[in-house]
Amino acid sequence: MREHSIQWHRYMAWPAFLLFILFFIYPLSHGVQMSMMDWDGFSEPEFIGFQNFVRFFSDSRASRDVLNTVFFALGSAPLLNIFGLALALLLNRSFSGRGVVRAAVYMPAVISPMIMGSIWYLLLQPGRGLFYILAGRIGVESLGNWMLSGNAMLVIILINVWQFAGMTMVIYLAGLQQIPGELYEAAHIAGANAEQRFRFITIPQLLPALKVNVITNIIGSLSVFEVILALTDGGPGYSTESLSIYIMRMCYGSRTGYSTAVAIILFFIILVPVLISLSFFKKAEEKHG
Repeated sequence: MREHSIQWHRYMAWPAFLLFILFFIYPLSHGVQMSMMDWDGFSEPEFIGFQNFVRFFSDSRASRDVLNTVFFALGSAPLLNIFGLALALLLNRSFSGRGVVRAAVYMPAVISPMIMGSIWYLLLQPGRGLFYILAGRIGVESLGNWMLSGNAMLVIILINVWQFAGMTMVIYLAGLQQIPGELYEAAHIAGANAEQRFRFITIPQLLPALKVNVITNIIGSLSVFEVILALTDGGPGYSTESLSIYIMRMCYGSRTGYSTAVAIILFFIILVPVLISLSFFKKAEEKHG
């Protein structure tokens, strides 16, 4: 009976396995094939081997876009986790109106990044945005142009963190609410201070939530697209263009084969830190049992 049940469970896994092949393995293998073609999306593809990849590594614009993407991820992913955890710790306490505050913090994450980026562009539009108008009315006349000052990517990072910190907060809140209160009571009786309770109880118990947030934020930050497109359109010049925007423009620029090669490169750029993070969290979870 038990062997029959095991065989039945194997059959139950087949639909998921077939979907995985259909929506991941097949598109990936087809993409690898396309990346080795000189193809504009319309004419007959011509096999050129690894020339698209060689062209990418010799393109100064592509190299700058990689740096922009990595810089955005190094700023966005840590800040999202820091602010998300801080908000979760703050809003995990009991106070009047807690549910309303939680909803307000989470609300920006529901809005499309393209819409949110457009709203912030109207607020921050140099010379004409609401912030510039308000600054002028209180006597501040020389705010300058943030797009030309070299701070454009920093502004984009802060807006992205403001929008999605609520999403990481929700996951951390779920993790905090799974921690038994008896652990904190025992630690308090044993004389542990707040810093020790946070270090030896909260963080180890939050490892599953940390893993989810870190992995999703790495993936989301390295594939950033909408917020940059709405705020700066990759400009001035290509100074804030991300690799995802570069891929889109190469594809619409009748370089479909080349854009597919760049998409595969981006896939591995994302895959490496994700695998490193998974390995780190696996060791951490084994250490803390």
